[in-house]
Amino acid sequence: MMKVKALVLTGFGLNCDNETAHALTLAGAEADKVHINDLVNKNVLVKDYKILAFGGGFSWGDEHGAGVLQAIRMKTHFGEDLQKFVEQDNLIIGICNGFQTLVNIGLLPGFDTKSMERKVALINNDHGNFIDDWIYLNAEKGSNCVFTKGLETFELPIRHGQGKLYTDDETLKKIEENNQAVLRYSSKEGKKAENKFPENPNGSLNDIAGLCDSTGRVFGLMPHPEAFVHWTHHPQWTVMKQKMKKNNQDLFDSGIPDGLKIFINAVDYFS
Repeated sequence: MMKVKALVLTGFGLNCDNETAHALTLAGAEADKVHINDLVNKNVLVKDYKILAFGGGFSWGDEHGAGVLQAIRMKTHFGEDLQKFVEQDNLIIGICNGFQTLVNIGLLPGFDTKSMERKVALINNDHGNFIDDWIYLNAEKGSNCVFTKGLETFELPIRHGQGKLYTDDETLKKIEENNQAVLRYSSKEGKKAENKFPENPNGSLNDIAGLCDSTGRVFGLMPHPEAFVHWTHHPQWTVMKQKMKKNNQDLFDSGIPDGLKIFINAVDYFS
């Protein structure tokens, strides 16, 4: 059986391409790192892949806003290709700067796959600082998002300065009604963050940490799932290991880290 082919974008300030490609490989995909210029110049065709990953970093140094220049370049040169890619039952994930790019392109919230109109923005964190931390998330039950299937309350790392999801009341209402707010910042116990810091680290409206489009096949999130694909990535892994050892349990046999589950869900979609 042929492996699912995944394209991971590189270039111009993106710096999580190695980790994202590694996560997809662990999940069972064949991951290729492709420079954005190779897509623009048609040296590589996105239609030859099933998963497209917009990774984290600081594309074009976040000039004019995070993800803005990357979005303009991609939408201008192969916006129609991206639309066709989604319509043909493929998957797109945007992580951190990738999420920022997807909302600027207009692929998220993506109420209509025929439209690429910008409806939301990811703006400066309320406290005004870049944040690098681990946070708790709740995955919305009943969502059609391919990537969050089977997830409930879990942890992932964040590192961003512009992560506050902001939009007008009408758009926010539509996102909620369509069940497209698939990840929310929460407490350790899975309770709503209620826009309180530090549970909600950036002031994002309705505690939204991740969105999917109407099809459930385009997904963007501020946290970094590619940074939690092995238990040793967790800052408390040695403590967790010792606690489990006292109960005759092995941390490394305790299941799959939640970040990796997101990529496994993507690969399994094509099984």
